[in-house]
Amino acid sequence: MRKRFTQEFKQDAVSQVTDKGFPVVEVAERLGVSSHSLYKWVRQYSKHGAGSAGQLNASAEEIRKLKAELRRVTEERDILKKAATYFAKASK
Repeated sequence: MRKRFTQEFKQDAVSQVTDKGFPVVEVAERLGVSSHSLYKWVRQYSKHGAGSAGQLNASAEEIRKLKAELRRVTEERDILKKAATYFAKASK
């Protein structure tokens, strides 16, 4: 009897290989699928993407925005630290 796996299951399995860098054989063994099936899913999702290219672009854009916000917040924190130090010295 042949097992059927959901799209989500397949995408998660492929993500463990492509995004997290785990070996195909290890992931296949851990998830109880054949390494042949997992290789096939990796090829399938890398060609067609099933939205993965759009997801990668969206993820990259979100990461870019978050890094910019982190830089801004870090600058604000540094300015506030300097101001707090300055006012602490001035009030003595």
